[in-house]
Amino acid sequence: MGSKLPLILMLVAVTCLSQFYRVSNSVIAPDLVHDLGLSARQLGWAGSAFFFALFAAQLPVGLWFDRFGARLTVSTVSVVAAIGSVWIAFATDATGLIIGRTIVGLGCAASFMAVVFLCARWFEPARLATALSWVFAGSNIGTLAGATPLALVAAAVGWRNGFLGLAVVTLLVAGLFYLVVRDRPPGSALPATQRESLGDVFRGLWQVWRTPGLLPLLSMHFFAYATMLTVLGVWGGPYLFDVHKLDGVQRGNVLLAMGIAQTVGILCYGPMDRVLHSRKKVVFSGALLSALVLGTLALVPQPPLWLAVVLLVAACFLCAFGTVIVAQGRTLFPDRLGGRGVTTVNMAQCLGLTVLPAVTGYIVEAFGAGDLAYRYVFGTLAAGLLIGLIPYSRSPDNSSG
Repeated sequence: MGSKLPLILMLVAVTCLSQFYRVSNSVIAPDLVHDLGLSARQLGWAGSAFFFALFAAQLPVGLWFDRFGARLTVSTVSVVAAIGSVWIAFATDATGLIIGRTIVGLGCAASFMAVVFLCARWFEPARLATALSWVFAGSNIGTLAGATPLALVAAAVGWRNGFLGLAVVTLLVAGLFYLVVRDRPPGSALPATQRESLGDVFRGLWQVWRTPGLLPLLSMHFFAYATMLTVLGVWGGPYLFDVHKLDGVQRGNVLLAMGIAQTVGILCYGPMDRVLHSRKKVVFSGALLSALVLGTLALVPQPPLWLAVVLLVAACFLCAFGTVIVAQGRTLFPDRLGGRGVTTVNMAQCLGLTVLPAVTGYIVEAFGAGDLAYRYVFGTLAAGLLIGLIPYSRSPDNSSG
């Protein structure tokens, strides 16, 4: 484990940044609405913009992983994230915010798939889900920083200065990633990168898409993580403000608890595939329980604050099963198609992260940003999880043993 520790720490660092950027709108949403004159629909699109960029960049990122390696790819595109953070800091309207988050999304497009790509090379297959859970749990330091700490920074120096400081941190992490990370463990017999003709590239992509079991898995991946992030990263803060009238730090505290719950959930789900000898059972259980909690939020009108907080925290804990889907997806592909394979799987997640915040933004705007609007949002997310399970039920169960 000692030789792998620098890799793990750097993967945690780059994914922390991505997590922070993902959820940063939630706790400062009222400030953004006030300062930039945003509607609920525009706030939803600002949430989606980051993930639309992730989705659009997945195919080239996968090709770059296989051609240039994750080390060079991640350190280079992270510079783009820093540029986007500066753009957000100087935004004056909805368009500026959406453009800035799109640029940041492009800059973070390689972070999480680098975790899957590199851990699959540094850890044996039976330990992959557990290794991923370590990194993804550690990455939630970024989620936690986007809650109460960001609220305190916004109150002290303003959210704009916070994003300027974040740009500097992003550049530092990009440089360290290039210096520390290696694409393969010492003594590996395989080359770190591949030289392929254009025809080989497209034949590889065609092989990825024809992989048995891929499409049913993508159906669940579309809803899993996107559901949790839509609650935690987009509407959790506005819901607590509009329905329960919490101020910035109070909202941050609840979002902090939700982020901690997600972290604990990731760590709990990580080894469960080896306990149950089935990845499919883990995903099914997580999706059903998550839908139950979100359905309760949808059905209970004007819940007391304590109940709303308990259900929001429970939803983030239970909906942390996406790591298992990622591990299940990675085992579908040979090493030579690893980059294209994991980014193809991630395209479904990114598409869900693009669609769900935007769709729910229209719901909130249509029903007036009150209790009923958010109940419809929670109900829509619960229904999505159940819909995703229908095709996923036909996926093969590649148990970790």
